[in-house]
Amino acid sequence: MSYDLAVWEGARPADDAAARTALDDLYERYVYSDVEHAPTPLIKKYVAALLDRWPDLSEDDDDTSPWSTSPLIGEARGPLIYFPMRYSMADEASAFAAQLATSMGLVCFDPQIDSLRSV
Repeated sequence: MSYDLAVWEGARPADDAAARTALDDLYERYVYSDVEHAPTPLIKKYVAALLDRWPDLSEDDDDTSPWSTSPLIGEARGPLIYFPMRYSMADEASAFAAQLATSMGLVCFDPQIDSLRSV
C-alpha cells in the first residue's frame, strides 16, 4: 500500500475543491498526454531536495527510503509531480514533502483526503 502526494507549480488554489480541479487539469494535460513533458527546473529542484533527505529507491541499501518508485524524478511531468511513498513512512515523509513544497512556493495536495497540504 502506498500514500500519494501531488505537488505542482502555480498559485495556491483558493480551497480544496479548486485544488482538486487544478490537479485533475494538470494530470490530464501532462500525465495523460501523448507528448512527453520533461520536468520543469523547479520540479527538478524539488525532487533533488527530496532525494537529499532520503535516497532514491534504487540507491537505498539500508531500506530507509520512503519512496515507492524509482527513479523518483520519473514521476514528474512538466510542472507536476504525483508520487507514491511507503505507507509505513507516510507521516514523516509527507510532512517533509509538504513543508518543502511550501518553502519552494509549490502547491501540495493530498489526494487521499482531497485536501491542500501546508506546513
